[in-house]
Amino acid sequence: MNDFAGNEEMLQDFLQEAGDLLSDVDNKLVDLERTPDDRKLLNDVFRNFHTIKGGAGFLNANEMVKLCHLTENLFDRLRNGQLSMNHEIMDAIFAATAKIREMFGELSRSIQPSPAESELLARLEAALKGEAAPQAKNGPDWEVLYHALAAPATTIPAVAPSKPEAVQAKHEAEAPPMRRESDVAKRRESDKSVLEKETTIRIDTARLDQVLNLSGEIGLTKNRLNCLRNNVLQGKTDSQTLRDLDEAVNQLDLLVGVLQNAVMKTRMQPVGRLFQKYPRMARDLARQLGKEMELVISGEETELDKTMIEELSDPLVHLIRNAVDHGIETPEERRVAGKPEKCVVTLSAIQAGDHIVIEITDDGRGMNAAVLKRKAQEKGLVDEETLNSMDDQEALGLIFMPGFSTKEQISSVSGRGVGMDVVKTNIQKLNGRIEISSVPGKGSTFSIFLPLTLAILPVLIVRVSGQSFAVPLALVREIIPIRPEDVQSVSGRATMVVREEVLPIRALVEMIGWPREEPPAYGVLMKSGSKAFIMAVNNLVGREDVVIKPLKGIKPKGVAGATLSGDGSIVLILDMEELLSEESETTVDMFRQAQSLAIA
Repeated sequence: MNDFAGNEEMLQDFLQEAGDLLSDVDNKLVDLERTPDDRKLLNDVFRNFHTIKGGAGFLNANEMVKLCHLTENLFDRLRNGQLSMNHEIMDAIFAATAKIREMFGELSRSIQPSPAESELLARLEAALKGEAAPQAKNGPDWEVLYHALAAPATTIPAVAPSKPEAVQAKHEAEAPPMRRESDVAKRRESDKSVLEKETTIRIDTARLDQVLNLSGEIGLTKNRLNCLRNNVLQGKTDSQTLRDLDEAVNQLDLLVGVLQNAVMKTRMQPVGRLFQKYPRMARDLARQLGKEMELVISGEETELDKTMIEELSDPLVHLIRNAVDHGIETPEERRVAGKPEKCVVTLSAIQAGDHIVIEITDDGRGMNAAVLKRKAQEKGLVDEETLNSMDDQEALGLIFMPGFSTKEQISSVSGRGVGMDVVKTNIQKLNGRIEISSVPGKGSTFSIFLPLTLAILPVLIVRVSGQSFAVPLALVREIIPIRPEDVQSVSGRATMVVREEVLPIRALVEMIGWPREEPPAYGVLMKSGSKAFIMAVNNLVGREDVVIKPLKGIKPKGVAGATLSGDGSIVLILDMEELLSEESETTVDMFRQAQSLAIA
């Protein structure tokens, strides 16, 4: 039954505004833990709780009003100097914000929030009286926290179970691990359905005004072209008419380019809306693991396509969790190593050309290539011959293998060997790549390189055997001619020396399983991750910005999608990571079928 019939619009407005306020509260609480006497932070948090309480009152969400009122009173005493902030009070406040977030989840399903647990209310009441707040019986529920924070910043996740489910969860807490994993899987499916409903976006009105103005100018140019077309059809083809036609076409081309850029900007959102939920997550996880850390965020104003921001949420949760759990040491270990007890993890974003670079850096223990190789061999993930041929940089990439983990014991946080392989897969789906740099004893850096948008992809179009193919321009380093006298054979494979580096030559026709018809004339020097090679092709068409269209009914290995070239012919867009992952199993028939189904 809908408890908010007639107030749906008010409810959605409240969830959006209150969700932003609560995220702001979580971040300010993390800052307040470092500077507990900061009066501005105390006042800001007090006002946010007061605003959330007021909105909940309008919706008659009395249980939320009660919890917010208690927390508001606690902050009133803190800001007036009647109480002093300590870890016990901070833990109780964080528990309150977690419960409020769960209440948001219930409100998003149009049902009244369930009451806060008596244990939580007792902790807040004790803190108000200046007594020692009793500690929670259990640590943070990492799975609940994970799913609450892995959701997009614009979505209020529904992570709270209803009352009967809460009773069931209590019994399942003692169930075998497989049953708990089943429960987690169900929760993930529930979260997925919630995320699929998110179809709105906030847009600056100035950007909409720009789109409107450009559409008006394009309309005027269209009228001009129609007039010139009628003149040409009537036989008026003098030099002035042709010049006017050429100018009108150039004007339309310019306006369409500007409009395309303006429309793309309407989808751009600052990554700060994604980053703002991670300080709370990192803080709670560090407390659970008995570690001291500070998450430093920079580049929040960097803009990225909304769809990519949503898809990045889960990989970043895994990477930050990995940094806190695996990367940083305990205070005792850091003292022994001569480091400050508190570790610093940095999350940053910056635009570099037509790419966004997101980095997660820690000053922890770093990664040892020899240890990673040994773990991979113990788990039977890689054979000894392959491991011996790996350099240290390639060995770092072992952590992205499914089933790889350096943990000896499985915990609620890690140890099952899942997570990092998903990170790499998800980033590759975004046409991005991830690189690792690490120094044992000093720390690690994970760098994610992403295009600005998924809608338009800069590509280099090449031709082999009469078919055009597109490769992401981000992977292309340079183009060189292939002369027979420059080709050398090393271990039975064709290679070329480029600036004193021996690079293998891989013919595109062989990579996709087509028969070779003529010697290649050009080589495209490409670098995908740690793999550098020369892709041999017959002809080069040039650089284009294309719109990717998915294939319908078939997914050949190594094909990301298709597009139309300027002359109307079909161009297959290659997925180089997939082509290079192993020897291609794609056949001529599959590519021909892909060509026939493209742009269907």
